[in-house]
This record gives sequence, structure tokens and C-alpha cells, in this order.
Amino acid sequence: MFAWFEQLSTLDKFFAVFAVIGTVLFSIRLVLMFLGVGGDEDGSDAGGDAPDMVDGDTSDHPSQDTDAAFTLLSFQGLTAFFMMFGLVGLAMSRGSGQTAWWSLTAATAAGLLTVWFISKLFRWFGSLQHSGTINLNNAVGQEGRVYLSIKDDHPGKVELTVQGHLKVMDAVSEDGSTLSTDTRVLVTKLINGNVLVVRKK
Repeated sequence: MFAWFEQLSTLDKFFAVFAVIGTVLFSIRLVLMFLGVGGDEDGSDAGGDAPDMVDGDTSDHPSQDTDAAFTLLSFQGLTAFFMMFGLVGLAMSRGSGQTAWWSLTAATAAGLLTVWFISKLFRWFGSLQHSGTINLNNAVGQEGRVYLSIKDDHPGKVELTVQGHLKVMDAVSEDGSTLSTDTRVLVTKLINGNVLVVRKK
């Protein structure tokens, strides 16, 4: 293998290094992710029993984890990019006889396309995994407390338990009154799919 590597041109070596490093690291991280090892890149697995957040909550919005996991600047995104950048670049440089400029252009385009495709693929996987987990309509009739004060001209947040999960959700006051933090409230209805309408308990 080393003899083969030594026979490569400088550009081919450049692509080969990216291909090997990207493929190895991407494969390792992918296996660890499927095994549930390593947590999320954004630190959301830091531990503790913090309440799930609906706005920006990965338990209700599975696409966030997968999109964040495969953005270009994340570890997975970079390794996926390097993997395809190296493989396509090496193939273009050695197999097609194209100039270095065209090889670099094709390699870059392939890397970016791979990151985009993988992010969409994992978003789809995530939606299958989490589909139907939480029905926010079950929040109606539940009691909770104001987590972030609700004002007549600005929604706040309410903390409550839905299907056994502690949630923090956007909320507005039923009669337009201001509800301060820690006020006990009752959910009367759900609007816009994820906004609670509450009244003082």
C-alpha cells in the first residue's frame, strides 16, 4: 500500500490522505452514533434532568439533532466532506485525466453534496424514530406553572408534564392578562400546533 502511495502524484496524495482520514473517522463516528455513544455535538447530552424544550427541543423536533449532527462545520459533516472530497478528487485526478482545477472543483462539489444528502437522510431516520412519540394535544386540560412570564403582548413559556415528559412550551394567556413566573395555570387549548392557551389556576 505504501508503495502504491509513493507512486502517486502530489495532488493524488493530497486527495488520498483526505479520503483515508475522512473515511476512517466518519465510519467510526457513525458506528458510535448508532450505538448511542458520544452524545450530541451541541452538548445537549451533558446530563441531568432538565426539562424538554418544545421550541428547539430535540425530542419533539428530531430534525434538529440530525441537522446539527451533519452541518458542514460539525465533526460528522467535516469527515463526510473529507471522505467524498478525497475519493472523488482521487478518481477525477487519476481516472479522467482532468486538470487539477476540475478535480478540485468536482471533489468540493461532491463533498458538499454528500453533507447535504446525509443530513436529509438522517433527518428522515429521526422522523421515523420519533414519529408519534408526543401528542401535544394531550397538554390540554393539564396543569402547569409559568416558566417564563406571559404578557398581554408577548408569549411566555409554561412548564408541565405531557405523556410523562416534562415539557417547556410557548404559551399565551387566555384573557390577555399578565401571568408571572411560577403562577399555576391550566391549559385550555392548543393553537398553531405548539402554543398553549392558559388561564390562571
